[in-house]
Amino acid sequence: MCSQEENEDLIDSAIFVEPSDYYPPPKPATFESRTLPTGETLQLRLVGHNPLWGHHLWNGAQVVTDYLHDHAKDLVMGRNVLELGAGAGLPSLAAAIWGAEHVVLTDYPDEDLVDNMRINVNAAKDVLSHRFPIVVQGYVWGASAKSLLSDLGPESGGFDTLILADLLFNHSQHVALTSTIRATLKRSESAKALVFFTPYTPWKYDKDMAFFDLAKDAGFRVTQVVKRVMDKLMFKDDRGDELLRRTVFGYELTWADIDS
Repeated sequence: MCSQEENEDLIDSAIFVEPSDYYPPPKPATFESRTLPTGETLQLRLVGHNPLWGHHLWNGAQVVTDYLHDHAKDLVMGRNVLELGAGAGLPSLAAAIWGAEHVVLTDYPDEDLVDNMRINVNAAKDVLSHRFPIVVQGYVWGASAKSLLSDLGPESGGFDTLILADLLFNHSQHVALTSTIRATLKRSESAKALVFFTPYTPWKYDKDMAFFDLAKDAGFRVTQVVKRVMDKLMFKDDRGDELLRRTVFGYELTWADIDS
């Protein structure tokens, strides 16, 4: 038999045990189908919910994918490609299909996010190059880039193309993002970082754009290359200027001290 003291301990501990249905069940994964301009169809899995917003297929990812297709000869074919904050990985998968030499697909080292990227890579095997040139990694912006560069050849000098799609709303991470671009972008005239975004919170548009001032201070030339108005709003119930919330802006960063 339990003593009175033991019974009281059991009662006290039970007070702090939530019932099995206390928390809502996790949201299931969703799927988005995207047909590329070259005809391949990708079934993209999105995590059910994630505080890092990996459960959306963002406008920036879709528009930068089209941009990669339109400029595949200069941005994709035979090049080493790195994507930061990849989520479902649409641009990276497209780059691999269109002839990239090597692709490193990254997002924050959250187990659900990283596993989801691997699932999408495996699901795309049938349409990827036989060389299957994709590596999936968890990566924290601003951290050492050694792991990102480790799969490239010693003579590579870094990545030829970087992809940053809809990351600028993370205003507190602008310095870290700039640091990672500096650490990973090849010191070459042809190397480019593609930064595409939509001002989903238009009243913070100036804060979004402040990233490019940091990029200039860090030694990059900033060139706007895309402005596309999408047909639909991603978040129709949000407030703020609807035109801005439907517009994707695309910029290229290149090394300012290397003549183009």
